[in-house]
Amino acid sequence: MSKVSEYLNEHLLGEVTTSEAIRRYFSTDGSILSIKPELVIYPRTTSDLRKVARFAWQLAEKGHKLPITVRGGGTDQTGAAIGPGAVVNTTAYMDTIFEVDAKQKLVRMQPGVTFRTLNQALQLQGLNIPSFPASQSYSAVGGAIANNASGILSGKYGSTMEYVKQVEVVLSNGEVLQTGRVSKRELEKKKGLQTFEGEIYRSLDNLIIDSDKLLDSLAIDVRDNVGYNIVDVKRRDGSFDLTPLFIGSQGTLGIISEVILQAEPLTNAPLVGAVAYPDFESARNGLETLAALNPAVLEYIEGRVLEQAVANGNSYPFYTSALENDKVGAVVVMEFDDQHKKKAAKKIENFYKETKSVYVELETDPVKVDALRVLEALPTLSLAPDKSNFTDPGVLHGSFIPPERLEDFTKSVSKLEAKYHVKLPLTGHASQSVYHARLLLDLTKPSERHKALKLLAEWSVVVYAHGGHLMGEASEGRLKSTFAYKEIGPEITKLYASIREIFDPMGIMNAGVKQPVDLKKLVDSVRTNYDKADFADYVERS
Repeated sequence: MSKVSEYLNEHLLGEVTTSEAIRRYFSTDGSILSIKPELVIYPRTTSDLRKVARFAWQLAEKGHKLPITVRGGGTDQTGAAIGPGAVVNTTAYMDTIFEVDAKQKLVRMQPGVTFRTLNQALQLQGLNIPSFPASQSYSAVGGAIANNASGILSGKYGSTMEYVKQVEVVLSNGEVLQTGRVSKRELEKKKGLQTFEGEIYRSLDNLIIDSDKLLDSLAIDVRDNVGYNIVDVKRRDGSFDLTPLFIGSQGTLGIISEVILQAEPLTNAPLVGAVAYPDFESARNGLETLAALNPAVLEYIEGRVLEQAVANGNSYPFYTSALENDKVGAVVVMEFDDQHKKKAAKKIENFYKETKSVYVELETDPVKVDALRVLEALPTLSLAPDKSNFTDPGVLHGSFIPPERLEDFTKSVSKLEAKYHVKLPLTGHASQSVYHARLLLDLTKPSERHKALKLLAEWSVVVYAHGGHLMGEASEGRLKSTFAYKEIGPEITKLYASIREIFDPMGIMNAGVKQPVDLKKLVDSVRTNYDKADFADYVERS
């Protein structure tokens, strides 16, 4: 055991280990990358987090850096949950729900609580957080906030940022900061503090004033998680709130130690439907029609995805029936809340009753509903052939594409398929215009690992060329940061770097994440054993 781990073990309530096996386990997350940490820390309290940060800060002052990477469920597909220094695992002990205020619909908890545990607790009060990601069984709330994650209901109910009321953050020097909107007068008091918190408020306010014109150019009405959300920090009335900066920051500005979320009344979606279209053109038109009906869920699945899943031995009754009717170029699955179900069902039936090539099923019976819901999130494991090394590395997931540019975008994706001799069938959350290309590669081969990054580079160019955003469902991490910053330009990249410098002047918070990374270093970090087996207990979904 190293002197660092010995010192920390003496001063923390939690544990610190340099075990080779544990370090190897925490060297990977949901991404295709691998970086082995020096040590792994299991904090029990906010005090433990403060001591870790303060210790790393003091080491940095002496010229010795110990980067801190905070980790929840480890589902991050951008390499943001791995790092070379200390990995801080919040799910072992910091997983307590402190209180639920049913009257105000507020819930206070630690960052290691999983979304499934949270929503199960809230359901007892008739509440939930509808932005839960597909990996809710093992995805931690702290990680979802750090990524501004979204899920199947986010098109109607918004991403995680819509539900964050307040966060408690351990800053890079060990101080604790409580976020929340403060008035113009209260801001002046904050700026007068002779602490690191005061310095942050002073520096950030100056940066916002100096960057006024640049901030006006940043879009805030579409999903773009690259960088930091500085636009909504200071409002026209002079009020100030640091909360937006920490949402999507991936642990680069501080460590979330506690959070208060604003819950919503629990809603049901008893009407579930699926529509099979013979080709993309009819599916695109169908998406526009169905989106106008305000569904809670609207999922797009290209026919080739279902074709591959069936070829691998899976069976979907709806798909079988649809093929008997006509060829299937795409399937759209939707759900409607109580107040919309009757009107929606009638409109859908009327719209398609004369269209022979389109196959429709609408169900309210629980058993039949479940059979249709299977289509909403096809398990990744169902797409890769058995007894092969092929898997979907997830590098082409989660991009925002404007609805009006989707057709042109798919044509450009077809050109990528031809150039790289791969199949890139699309699935996506159509209600929020976020799409994934279901790429299958054998990462045991060096050529395939290089192909993954080359495809990501060209994919990012295509996404931005069609008015989209590379990171529509999560943040850029270390895998996609280089490609994202190349597209947004040096001026905005410099702005984001300045924000980071204010919060982390020592450069110890999740080093290498949300900043450009040397491509050779990135290639060297791609692992050869990427098979998603770490999450096989839960079956990772799209």
